[in-house]
Amino acid sequence: MVELDCLGDMCPVPIMKLKQCQQLKQKGDQVMLITDHSCVLESITEYCKKRQLHMSIVEPMNGIWEITIEKM
Repeated sequence: MVELDCLGDMCPVPIMKLKQCQQLKQKGDQVMLITDHSCVLESITEYCKKRQLHMSIVEPMNGIWEITIEKM
């Protein structure tokens, strides 16, 4: 799984990084996006819904989110 480090990145930078990522081509491919901005959660959720990507969010530390995105 590829990790996209988006710590410190404000919207729309994490979305742009995700769009440039070539790791979501086949069913089952996964990317983990790591962010420290809550606004990114909303924009990534909307992005995934539009593209029919499955996502799950974990907050391993207060204010840090790991978003796993999977091609369905």
